[in-house]
Amino acid sequence: MSREARVESDYSYSGQFRRYRTYEFISGDGINSDTSRLGTAVRDAIQNRLKIQGYRAVRRRPDLLVNFRLFEGDMRFRGYAQEDFSRWVKAGYTEDEDTPKESRRGYQPVRMILSEGTLLVTLIDNRTNRAVWNGYASGVSVPAGPQGEIVLRRSVRSIFDQYHIFTEGYLSGQNTASEGDE
Repeated sequence: MSREARVESDYSYSGQFRRYRTYEFISGDGINSDTSRLGTAVRDAIQNRLKIQGYRAVRRRPDLLVNFRLFEGDMRFRGYAQEDFSRWVKAGYTEDEDTPKESRRGYQPVRMILSEGTLLVTLIDNRTNRAVWNGYASGVSVPAGPQGEIVLRRSVRSIFDQYHIFTEGYLSGQNTASEGDE
């Protein structure tokens, strides 16, 4: 009955992934500002995942802004062929305006057709206002009722399985919620 969703992600080479600790959702149009059960289900699932990985929700000056959108039907999408995200972060790579041109990684665009509905989650560096990570699941058809919430929660879990970044010190117990709460 239900096909396996295609789940992928891509990232910005300038992302300061080891520096991020806090987040806030972008409020705006569409499902993001959606207070329906589906919008709430996606928001809750994202919050749970980020909390498990050591991130804290804050209203003032968050490190990351979180945006998500649900697209219906087929969609043309441009992703990128990149080194494994976890390996990139673990190696401590990052690029900025001081990185010499010859040392920069190029982005190799990959054109894709994402089919039957896509849930897209974007993490934006609040300081630079640039998207640093996209995770997406396609083949997400959302049935009516409680089953739709289950499908979306499962999709969020699959998407965040691509984002294996825990805040620094979190796993060793150093980064606790009481530290510098705002």
